[in-house]
Amino acid sequence: MRSVESIVAELPPSSSVVGADGGGGGGSWLYGWLVECHGLWHNVLMIVPSALFVLYLASQAKRSFSKVSNSRSHVVAALFAILWLVSIFNLAWCSLQVWECAPGKQFMWSVISLFTTSGMLFLEVSLIAFLLQGNHASGREALTQTFLISTLVVGLDICLKGIYIFGFGILLFDFNTKGSQWALWVIHTLLLTGVYGLIFFMYRSRWRERLPGKPAFQNYISIMFCVNATALLACALAAHGTGLGLWLYNITVICYHAMYLPLLYVTFLADFFQEDDLHLDNVYYSEMKDAGFFDVDWD
Repeated sequence: MRSVESIVAELPPSSSVVGADGGGGGGSWLYGWLVECHGLWHNVLMIVPSALFVLYLASQAKRSFSKVSNSRSHVVAALFAILWLVSIFNLAWCSLQVWECAPGKQFMWSVISLFTTSGMLFLEVSLIAFLLQGNHASGREALTQTFLISTLVVGLDICLKGIYIFGFGILLFDFNTKGSQWALWVIHTLLLTGVYGLIFFMYRSRWRERLPGKPAFQNYISIMFCVNATALLACALAAHGTGLGLWLYNITVICYHAMYLPLLYVTFLADFFQEDDLHLDNVYYSEMKDAGFFDVDWD
């Protein structure tokens, strides 16, 4: 008869672990998912805003889809559909941060990171292209031109990143290392900062009349210019091996993935999905204010 010690010695490691902690594998997995790799607060700040935004879109889905289907705005319809898709990818990306530090998950992490960042970049480029078309952009022509530019830019971006990841084996989306990936991120953020900076200064120059004059658009450009300028500084510091650069870039990543999609929605889509009566009241109020009605001295 075999001894108990010999039987226990032949058990696989996983069985011994489960027996030791009383079946607490689920708790260990949850702890690793939330705490490992980047830490608890990093994961919470990424996951919670992304999840809340997806829940908000879901809560407004019935009314939003009804307005989109009855609308003749092809730009809004396409933007709303892409926003939904990218929001789901972004939530998955934020929820799987632990994959970045798992050696067996590096390939899948690179793939989901590539899809998520490319989707968000597509939205960015589309909105930039739409704004640069000026006040006369509308209908199918604007949609075709906008998405053509976005497809070309994002296609080139995917090809370049794919060469880095699958051709040279560079961990492009591993932001905790001091590798050669930072050269590409410096170029990437430099181009975006330059474009946002150009539009930012156009809004404050004699060419501002060529751009849509809505204040929300100007605020959007200002915020994105500041975020990308900060990311550019962080990438430059990280490329030189500075720990401050890694920390600062992680902050910009959190802000971008947690807040960009809600910012886009508030800037470009929120007014469209307002109740009709409330929207009309806001329009009438704005027109009366611009006409100086509220400047009258009632005394």
